[in-house]
Amino acid sequence: MACRITARVLVASALSAAAQATFATSAEPEKDLKVDTAPCLAAAAASDDDKIIAVCGPLIANAKTEKIDRLKALLARAAAYQRKDSVDSAIADYDAALMLDAAQADVLNTRGELWRRKGDQRKALSDFSAALKLNPDHAAARANHKALAQELERAGALIAVKGKPSFNCATARRAVEKAICANPELADLDREIYGSFVRVVREARDPREARAVQREQDEFIARRNAQFGKPGYDLQKAMRERLQKINGVDGY
Repeated sequence: MACRITARVLVASALSAAAQATFATSAEPEKDLKVDTAPCLAAAAASDDDKIIAVCGPLIANAKTEKIDRLKALLARAAAYQRKDSVDSAIADYDAALMLDAAQADVLNTRGELWRRKGDQRKALSDFSAALKLNPDHAAARANHKALAQELERAGALIAVKGKPSFNCATARRAVEKAICANPELADLDREIYGSFVRVVREARDPREARAVQREQDEFIARRNAQFGKPGYDLQKAMRERLQKINGVDGY
């Protein structure tokens, strides 16, 4: 009898110990395995773009990846996307990198160059400005900012004169001049002809060559004024031919 009681006690004790061990095992958190950054870094060092994209992706997506390692992986993959002309993907990775560390002038400048490539000049200029704010001596950002600012200035100037000829329409008296003023395309052509004419005169090798160019321009204007309105005369065609003659067949 005593043996049976002792056995039941031992069994109960064993079950209780097993249950406690099971509870302890399930309650204890699993030890985090160290995230392996080596494949991503090795691919980046080898400039293997396809492998960078393949092996750095999981590292970026892993919630256990350290901030500095995720940043490195994002920058490596962004550069790979950039080299593969996947501009939108590169910008997305640079966005994520800047969310991790906004104080990166190089990244801002590079993202600005990508925005400029996409045609978003406003965002590009903003990134170049932010890069210069972080690092006023950043040569690439300074050059990019200056070039884009000049480009926007020229674009603004072109918009201001779009549809306007080289002469004052308010004082136009000739029928051909009024026709040019009434047609934005002809007005732009007239301004282009005049601008090209001025350039060629300025670049003339000597006064004699400059006078020859001036004489050709005067003859074109006189012929245009005399023939406009006559049957068969195509003003737009005549203006295009004059522009091509000034600039040359190749446009220079």
